[in-house]
Amino acid sequence: MDWTELVSELHQGFKTLLLHKLRSMLTMLGVVFGVGSVIAMLAVGEGANMDALRRIRQLGSQNIILSSVRPAADSSRAVNVGSAFFYGLTYNDLERIRTSIPNVVRTLRVKADRKEVSFGNIRGEFRVVGVEPPWFDMFAQEILAGRRLNERDLATGAAVCVVTESVARTMLAGREALGAKLRVATKYYEVVGIVTSSGSASSGSVETPNQAEDIYVPLTTYQNRYGDFRASYLAGSIQRSNVQLDQIIVEVDDDQRVEAVSTAIAYLLKRFHRVEEYTISVPLTLLRQAEATKRTFNVVLGSIAGISLLVGGIGIMNIMLASVTERTREIGIRRAIGARRSQIIRQFLIETSTLSMLGGLIGIVLGLAVPAAIEYFAQMPTYVTTWSVLLALGISVGVGIVFGLYPAVRAANLDPITALRHE
Repeated sequence: MDWTELVSELHQGFKTLLLHKLRSMLTMLGVVFGVGSVIAMLAVGEGANMDALRRIRQLGSQNIILSSVRPAADSSRAVNVGSAFFYGLTYNDLERIRTSIPNVVRTLRVKADRKEVSFGNIRGEFRVVGVEPPWFDMFAQEILAGRRLNERDLATGAAVCVVTESVARTMLAGREALGAKLRVATKYYEVVGIVTSSGSASSGSVETPNQAEDIYVPLTTYQNRYGDFRASYLAGSIQRSNVQLDQIIVEVDDDQRVEAVSTAIAYLLKRFHRVEEYTISVPLTLLRQAEATKRTFNVVLGSIAGISLLVGGIGIMNIMLASVTERTREIGIRRAIGARRSQIIRQFLIETSTLSMLGGLIGIVLGLAVPAAIEYFAQMPTYVTTWSVLLALGISVGVGIVFGLYPAVRAANLDPITALRHE
């Protein structure tokens, strides 16, 4: 077969498809929606997975996060005014980790609680976090304006704070943020810096230490002003509790030792705590689990979307079988004047491949447009990968060839004499 013959067959295939424009377009729709759904679903899944992985990575692959939690047993007890529950991580736990566990580079103390914040007539409730200066380096929070908290703030117990961008937009929009005085509960703090809102409420099964709407104050200031006691109102009664440390962030010298250090810390804490009043989160373990889940998620989404491509292929086969029946006399004439079986097969394969290829290209456009619309209107992260586009296009062409092969072979095997008699 030379190029002239191939071009002639391509031209004949296009001409035949154009004779039945509506039918050809409807046949392509299955492939269009199949390819579009493969790309769109994988883009949404990839975006969600990448966002989760990004949040987990922000916690640090060499960090271990210990968090105080109220024991389940305490939640069922009646709480009387004037009483308090003591639970959670303690300063003794911190000292034991520092002195007993090897390969620990540094530890950070964290105290946090939600408090009412006001500025002029604007009010809101935000999480106030008592931190040490290395906090901002550990979680890579970029400074947008002003400065971070420093060692002098910690040593002097300064009444200063650093707010996240989300808090600044809510409380200080249209005003000079730096130097503003925020009232937190009954105490005032001067805003000395604004950092990125890089945190989130949760990443998988771990609560991130840095959240999107935080107000950071020096740990010593937090301790001096609020202490360890806190009160909450529930069903008309006051529940008081005493928590020395809400979180302890442990940084390990090598990510290869993180899981071993985590096991050692768990064993140490279990010796001194009778009940489960703390959780241990290892971002490195979560990252590995999330990456494995991501692979499974992509396979599942791709398989579900691939079903629509299969349906599109069945549609192509159905239409081509009907076309063979309609064109039986034409096939008989071509065979009578010397057309070979291979030429008949190529003619029908060209038609089916053209339908699937055009459907695949239109489906790619649809598949790129849908994630963009989702990201714009729903504010959900999406990410279109090159491999998903190539996979969808490759499958669409493969579907056209596979499902077009049987009608093509059937057409080529028609007896010329019988075909000429067909009405």
